[in-house]
Amino acid sequence: MHRRGVGAGAIAKKKLAETKYKERGNVLAEDQIAQMSKQLETFKTHLEEFASKHKQEIRKSAQFRVQFQDMCATIGVDPLASGKGFWSEMLGVGDFYYELGVQIIEVCLALKHRNGGLITLEELHQRVLKGRGKFAQDVSQDDLTRAIKKLKSLGNGFSMIPVGGTYLVQSVPAELNMDHTVVLQLAEKKGFVTVSEIRSSLTWETERAKHVLEHLLKEGLAWLDTQAAGEPQYWLPALFSELYSRDVSPEEASQLMP
Repeated sequence: MHRRGVGAGAIAKKKLAETKYKERGNVLAEDQIAQMSKQLETFKTHLEEFASKHKQEIRKSAQFRVQFQDMCATIGVDPLASGKGFWSEMLGVGDFYYELGVQIIEVCLALKHRNGGLITLEELHQRVLKGRGKFAQDVSQDDLTRAIKKLKSLGNGFSMIPVGGTYLVQSVPAELNMDHTVVLQLAEKKGFVTVSEIRSSLTWETERAKHVLEHLLKEGLAWLDTQAAGEPQYWLPALFSELYSRDVSPEEASQLMP
């Protein structure tokens, strides 16, 4: 009986100690959270002061703007989150990305009859810069990416598809799944792809390859060259750089189609 009493007492003491440790741990955790919150608030204040001091550089320099966006992301601040917030009013970034978004839409609409609504990020960048003129505020591909992400909020019309080391910007609400994306990636080097290439590279059945290519044709994202040597070639005009460098007319471009 005596040994049982000692055992029960030891257990009670152990539980009491564990409770005290837990309470102490909670206090320490709350202190750490409070300190972190205070540090983040201080950091945000300094960031606001930095933004106020370098307002012109942030608005004029694309490189400076990227660095500033990275600084904001470090503490979870999104300068584009609100059109009426402090960041937008101070920096004018809301208006900047809104105007850039409008220019992106204009470029994509102007080229839709040629590329079916797909364009490389590099091509889009060049077109936007050309449309802005020599004396306009410079923009980077990072700026385009941020503006496109904001355009996605308008619906499912805009998205970015990774292809090689870049992106294809999709500006039409076509349903593209992983199969379509993989084929676009395969066509990235030459600008076109064939059924045989898909079968050998992706180890797909013929019907699967044809199904994907027929969908791209239906959506206007691919053109079919039935006169190619060997077998028909499916061209992706968004990846066909010569088409843009020659700046051909819709009539000339239609000659590539069956």
